[in-house]
Amino acid sequence: DEQLTKYLTDVHSIEVQAIAQLQLAPRVAGDTDLARTFAEHLRETEDQERLVHEQLERRGAKPSAVKDAAGRVGGWGMILFARVNPDSPGKLAMHAYSYEHMELAAYELLRRIAEHAGEEPVRDMAARIGAQERAMADRIAARWDRAVEASLREKNSEDIGKDVVKYLRDAHALEAQALQLLESGPHIAGLDALAEALAEHLEQTREHQRLVDERLHALGSRPSRFQSSAMRVQALNVGAFFKVQPDTPVKLAGFAYAFEALE
Repeated sequence: DEQLTKYLTDVHSIEVQAIAQLQLAPRVAGDTDLARTFAEHLRETEDQERLVHEQLERRGAKPSAVKDAAGRVGGWGMILFARVNPDSPGKLAMHAYSYEHMELAAYELLRRIAEHAGEEPVRDMAARIGAQERAMADRIAARWDRAVEASLREKNSEDIGKDVVKYLRDAHALEAQALQLLESGPHIAGLDALAEALAEHLEQTREHQRLVDERLHALGSRPSRFQSSAMRVQALNVGAFFKVQPDTPVKLAGFAYAFEALE
């Protein structure tokens, strides 16, 4: 019962963060269709936050002020990151797609916990909102071309080859972060099946990085040491975060699911 309330406060803070992002996202979308998609999901997200709040109140609980404040600041940070990039529309779409998968993971886990607790109202709410998050991720995925076109138009790009190298470097840095996470993940997974899945993907990820490295060298370039180092440090911090969590398997699985969407 306590765990269910805790997860409800978690998803409430996630919705608060999503609202903060979606209030600003249309301004940096760089494309009218993308902007409209974010604006429409803002209204949907405000309804989701209300539904979660109602379930907390029904259970005699309330949202966590600390979690909600952290979520709001995190939402602003994501938009700031997208805005300072020279290809804001693409970066925004990429991170929004990943965020929808983080929300989807959170609601899938909440739904299962509610089933264990025999809480049908929470289970039904989680299933409904999870379906909406999946649908939003699909709407973003259907607009990858528009996001890329808007990014190139925003930069007045004259040399598409330089952009290919830049995105290859981004991908290489992501794989560096993935490697760091996957090397430590099996040791802290707390669940054999999850540990096996992470270990198996570790070998695939090493091959991914080799392939990206190969393409960079073929184009006369090399990975960014700064990007890769920064990503590895971030992965170490994330690994340390999971080690102190009382529910590592759930948190690790949800994060890994969202990170795959980011990749």
